[in-house]
Amino acid sequence: MHKLLGLGKPRHPAISLVQSKDVDWTLDLYDKNYIWDFYMIGFKYHDSSFLYGRKYYDFEEGTMVFTSPGQVIKSTNPPTKGFDEGWTLYFHPDFIQQSELGKKIKKYSFFSYASNEALHLSENEKTKISQCVNEIEQEYSQNIDTHSQTLIISNLELLLNYCNRFYDRQFYTRSNNQQDIVVKIEEFLTNYYNSEQARQNGIPTVKLCAEKVNLSQNYLSDLLKKETGKNTQEQIHFHLIEKAKNMLLNSNATVSEIAYDLGFDYPQYFGNLFKSKTGVSPNKYRTIN
Repeated sequence: MHKLLGLGKPRHPAISLVQSKDVDWTLDLYDKNYIWDFYMIGFKYHDSSFLYGRKYYDFEEGTMVFTSPGQVIKSTNPPTKGFDEGWTLYFHPDFIQQSELGKKIKKYSFFSYASNEALHLSENEKTKISQCVNEIEQEYSQNIDTHSQTLIISNLELLLNYCNRFYDRQFYTRSNNQQDIVVKIEEFLTNYYNSEQARQNGIPTVKLCAEKVNLSQNYLSDLLKKETGKNTQEQIHFHLIEKAKNMLLNSNATVSEIAYDLGFDYPQYFGNLFKSKTGVSPNKYRTIN
């Protein structure tokens, strides 16, 4: 990666902070697909855009983006202005594999967010992030000793935890927009279960819900969790169980017929889910109500 960007050899074999001003932008980097083997955290990488998955990142001042290993990335055009203010932190998964951070890295769901779900920072937040990144760079730039990896990983985890906090802030400060998304999801699930779609197409998936509001699956689940206390899968089950209760009490259909109408291939799966959510079986619910 250093060679590709026209940089010297990295000072550490598994983690590197790259300043945008140090990259040789005259190299032929554009309109090509790249697959990184490592995690990437970028801050205003340059005044340009690159393709991640199927969407573009358009970088603005104070914007952070995150990608995970194995993702296809395509830089679409050279930077024009302000690119020297940015940086990108790369780290290989092997570097954190044996640590507590390695065990829970998947919990930082923003590594799977889509391009339109970037983190936008305030001035104070930028300062916090910069402090963490500077500590990481200073630690791996000096003589490596037995404490180096522990201290680098500690600062890396602190950086990710701050990003979690700032994403929470972003969810709350955009509450009106988030509420619109909640309403759209609730309307979609209500209409889905009130039509023949469930019987014809099965139980709606998290992926389908995310597509309806043009968000990634992880971002939508995190958004719904913040706004309603239920992630996307829990919202799907909530609407399903409410519909099931109504059908059990207001129709003569058998439990098996209701299960098929709700999109289940096997009635016993419906029975297990219903009992896990209500504490009683569908037949028992029907008799006690």
